[in-house]
Amino acid sequence: MGVRETKFHGRFESKGRSCERPGCTQAGEFRAPSDRGPGFDGPGEWRWFCLEHVREFNAGYDWFEGMSADEILDAQSPISGWRTYNRVYQGTGPDMPRWQDYDDPLDAINGRMRDIKRRAAGAQAEYNRFTPHEREALTVMGLSASSDRQQLRRRYSELVRRYHPDRNGGDRSHENRLQRVVEAYQLLRRAGAFA
Repeated sequence: MGVRETKFHGRFESKGRSCERPGCTQAGEFRAPSDRGPGFDGPGEWRWFCLEHVREFNAGYDWFEGMSADEILDAQSPISGWRTYNRVYQGTGPDMPRWQDYDDPLDAINGRMRDIKRRAAGAQAEYNRFTPHEREALTVMGLSASSDRQQLRRRYSELVRRYHPDRNGGDRSHENRLQRVVEAYQLLRRAGAFA
């Protein structure tokens, strides 16, 4: 027998399985969901068919068979599987969903939120080393709270070249901005945070 064609998506090595269709002797290389019994929770055991019989099975398969109209509507909901017993967010008003409204068995949401809060706390601590006037001067200079003295000098030099009339063809429309940059630099270069 030649090399098995692999062009059909979903083909699995048969490993001795036969097609489950009565009377078929072909290899069972394609899986199909088993019957949903009472207490169904997930795919469970697979049924194995040959290509011809899995196609026949798929043509007649109805996922919603045996479900009530409410169960079908519930299964089609975009939040299906993201429910908790005490879901607070209803989507009918200005309230926003809270993280505790979702099941998080792998701690994916809470773990990410802890990382975000930890980074924010570090940035806030960095930001708090400056006085309110110094923080305003940082904004004028376009610098972050993690900037150092070298970055301050480099940024000051860049802004002076940009806004000084001798450097921009005599355009005096930026004189107010230049004055604010010079004042901000004078304040920040003496700041204790850069000591």
